[in-house]
Amino acid sequence: MAMPRKGSRLITVGGTVYRWRVRHKPTYCEGLCWGPLAFSVEHAERPGGVLKVTLPSPRPDNWLGERAMAVRPVLVASVIRRALDGGWTPGAGTVHVAVTEDELPELLGGCNPFSQPPSARLEGGPERRVRAR
Repeated sequence: MAMPRKGSRLITVGGTVYRWRVRHKPTYCEGLCWGPLAFSVEHAERPGGVLKVTLPSPRPDNWLGERAMAVRPVLVASVIRRALDGGWTPGAGTVHVAVTEDELPELLGGCNPFSQPPSARLEGGPERRVRAR
């Protein structure tokens, strides 16, 4: 089944254009950190076969405020390259890929996947932005 186009982003890997997206709202399980952060990838011009990727982190918009990571284009491109090298053929069926925490630094080019958001680096943390009533 093809992905919805609304809310998706385009990325070019190896001269081929792919479409990727993260679900707009968390499911109940994702909101409670019971399910992992996930995104989907498909060929932009010949949709059909989807690459479903799960990451070893909850969603950034989880309801419990747990440590999370954002899905960055460099990560999406690296996962697409790895899947293509592993035999994934876009448009030929759905393939599930689970990325482990040990693989993240390599896929992100050495970056820390769990860096703090800018609001957490402020003195006082996110509470500082709360307005008095």
